[in-house]
Amino acid sequence: MLILNTPISRATLKEYAAHTFGDMIKCVADVEKGLLAIDADLHADLERMLLENGSQLTFLWGFNLYPDEMGDDFIEFDSLINIRSWQGNPSRDVLDQDVRKKITTIVDKMITE
Repeated sequence: MLILNTPISRATLKEYAAHTFGDMIKCVADVEKGLLAIDADLHADLERMLLENGSQLTFLWGFNLYPDEMGDDFIEFDSLINIRSWQGNPSRDVLDQDVRKKITTIVDKMITE
């Protein structure tokens, strides 16, 4: 598990993915601080690591990246940690389009071609 401080390539992301799920890697973004945590068996583990590093729960969203995919197939906005009725998100999916855009911006900044 790590919090990215500098951008990494898709090739490096693919190497991390190979250690866990093969073609997919679990991630959590802090949409307030612009942080991206990657590489754990559970989104909850990444969430905990970000919380221990000063993030606030309301800004943490889980998703999966598929390093071999492009476009809309690269990001899957699905995680159990996203189920938050109290925050207007009663689904595993990230429903708020603004939050999705923030996640995409963070991923675009931290994962390079």
